Amino acid sequence: MLELVGAVSKWAIPVFLAVVLIAGAIRGVRVFEAFVEGAEQGFGMAVKIIPYLVAMVVAISVFRASGAMDCFVGLISPLLTFVGAPPEILPHALMRPLSGGAALGIATELIEKHGPDSFIGLLVSTMQGSTDTTFYILTLYFGAVGVKRYRYAVASGLTADLTTLLASIFIAGIVFRG
Repeated sequence: MLELVGAVSKWAIPVFLAVVLIAGAIRGVRVFEAFVEGAEQGFGMAVKIIPYLVAMVVAISVFRASGAMDCFVGLISPLLTFVGAPPEILPHALMRPLSGGAALGIATELIEKHGPDSFIGLLVSTMQGSTDTTFYILTLYFGAVGVKRYRYAVASGLTADLTTLLASIFIAGIVFRG
C-alpha cells in the first residue's frame, strides 16, 4: 500500500500538468501564451497586495510584542481549562486566525516542548490542520480584489475558527485521551 501511495505522490503533479497541456491543446488554447498572461496578472496582483501583507505583519508583531497576547491568554485560560483544553494551546488558537506561519511556529515550539505524542502536541496538530487564517485571507484576498465591506465575512470566519477550535478540543479529547 505504501508503494502505491508513493507512486501516486511521485506522479500526481506531472500527470496533472500533462493533462492540462493536452486538454488545452485539444481545445485550441495557446497554452504558453495563456500561461504567460496569467503569470503577468499574478505578478501585478502580488505587487498590489504587498501593502496589505506589510500591514498584517506589523499588526501581528505589535500584538505579540506589546504583551496583549499574553494578557489575553491570562484572561481566557480558566475558560479553556473548563472545556478540557490545556492553556498552553491558547497562543496557537489566537495566532491561527492571524498568521499561518506564526501559528506553525507556536505549534512547533509546543511540540518540541511537550513532545509530538503528548496530548498538547496532538491537539495543536489537530488545530493546525483544521483551522484557517481568517484575517490573512480577508486582508490578502479581499484587499487584492478591492472588497471594502467585509464585516460579515469577519464574523463568519471567526465563528468558523471558534467552532473548529472547540471541535478540535472535543475530538482530540475523545481520540487521544480515550
